[in-house]
Amino acid sequence: MLFYLAYGEGTGMRLGRTRIGFFGVVGTRQVVAAALALVTVTFFLPAASIPAQPMGVGEEEPLGELPLDRAAQTMASKDKGRAVRLLEKDGTVTDLTMEEYLWGVVAAEMPASFEEEALKAQACAARTYTVICQGASKHPEADICADSTCCQAYIARDAAEARWGLNAGSYSDKIQRAVEGTDGLGILYEGEPIQALFFSSAAGQTVDAVEVWGNSVDYLKSVDSPEGEEVPNYHSQVVLTAQQVKDAVLAAYPGADLSGDPGSWFGTPVCAQGETVSSITVGGVTLTGGQVRSLFSLRSATFTVDWDGEQFTFSVTGYGHGVGMSQYGANAMAKEGSDFREILTWYYTGTEVTDLW
Repeated sequence: MLFYLAYGEGTGMRLGRTRIGFFGVVGTRQVVAAALALVTVTFFLPAASIPAQPMGVGEEEPLGELPLDRAAQTMASKDKGRAVRLLEKDGTVTDLTMEEYLWGVVAAEMPASFEEEALKAQACAARTYTVICQGASKHPEADICADSTCCQAYIARDAAEARWGLNAGSYSDKIQRAVEGTDGLGILYEGEPIQALFFSSAAGQTVDAVEVWGNSVDYLKSVDSPEGEEVPNYHSQVVLTAQQVKDAVLAAYPGADLSGDPGSWFGTPVCAQGETVSSITVGGVTLTGGQVRSLFSLRSATFTVDWDGEQFTFSVTGYGHGVGMSQYGANAMAKEGSDFREILTWYYTGTEVTDLW
């Protein structure tokens, strides 16, 4: 009868073989004693001499903090090594790491229920925009502010989690993964960080920057955008009386002529990409679609205007200035299988996603 005994060699294990005969057929009493000694040594050898090995793929990991030897193997976060001075809405200045700041921007700027690849795209866009602001800050005392009408929105983690209620844990972790999963990455054009503008939703197409601000930017061109009826308030209306329109226009543009029939106050709009208004005359004054949007608090510059004899009705599609990345469009692309790099290089023409630092 044969027994096969294991013995240690280096950090691994291999099988050795000792042949033991019963009733003196093969060996002697000394052979049996040697075999028993070898069994004893083999039993204690793994615990005494074999170094601990990392967990294999598929093994369960215990709950709690990482052991020190595991934690030491974790790659250092690039974002944790970068500082951001944030001007809060109350006027105070808070010092944050880039990672902490970006978590608050993504939580404030994009619904946490969105696809993770869309959240990653938002994190990259926000990181790139932050770098541009740090290079030429509008605020002497800080790098960037928490006002979305000036810089980027921001919300503290505890405030965001309180707003999410029962989803706080899963949403918080999801945004953390999006930030960590794009650590240090930004959007570059010809080797330089871009003005990574973004907005909520488009009416089928984004808008060329030249149509909104009069300056052509190579990477801010009009592209198709796949969002639609799933967007909340995708279609909206603003209804105003003739007097309300007259008061608003004359306050901003005193030279406008709003005498006569209100039905003649608005000219035929000139549209750019899709149905977005590039320009329109109001009381003889030519305004951009963006100026009309601001004047009457419309959700976007994709609108039509009708006079029914008693009031003006502005019918609007989408939300935001329309330039750069559409957030709902990014989510629609992610649902269709696009990753964050594909989303970003689609909305920002001719760019690449690579390390900022």
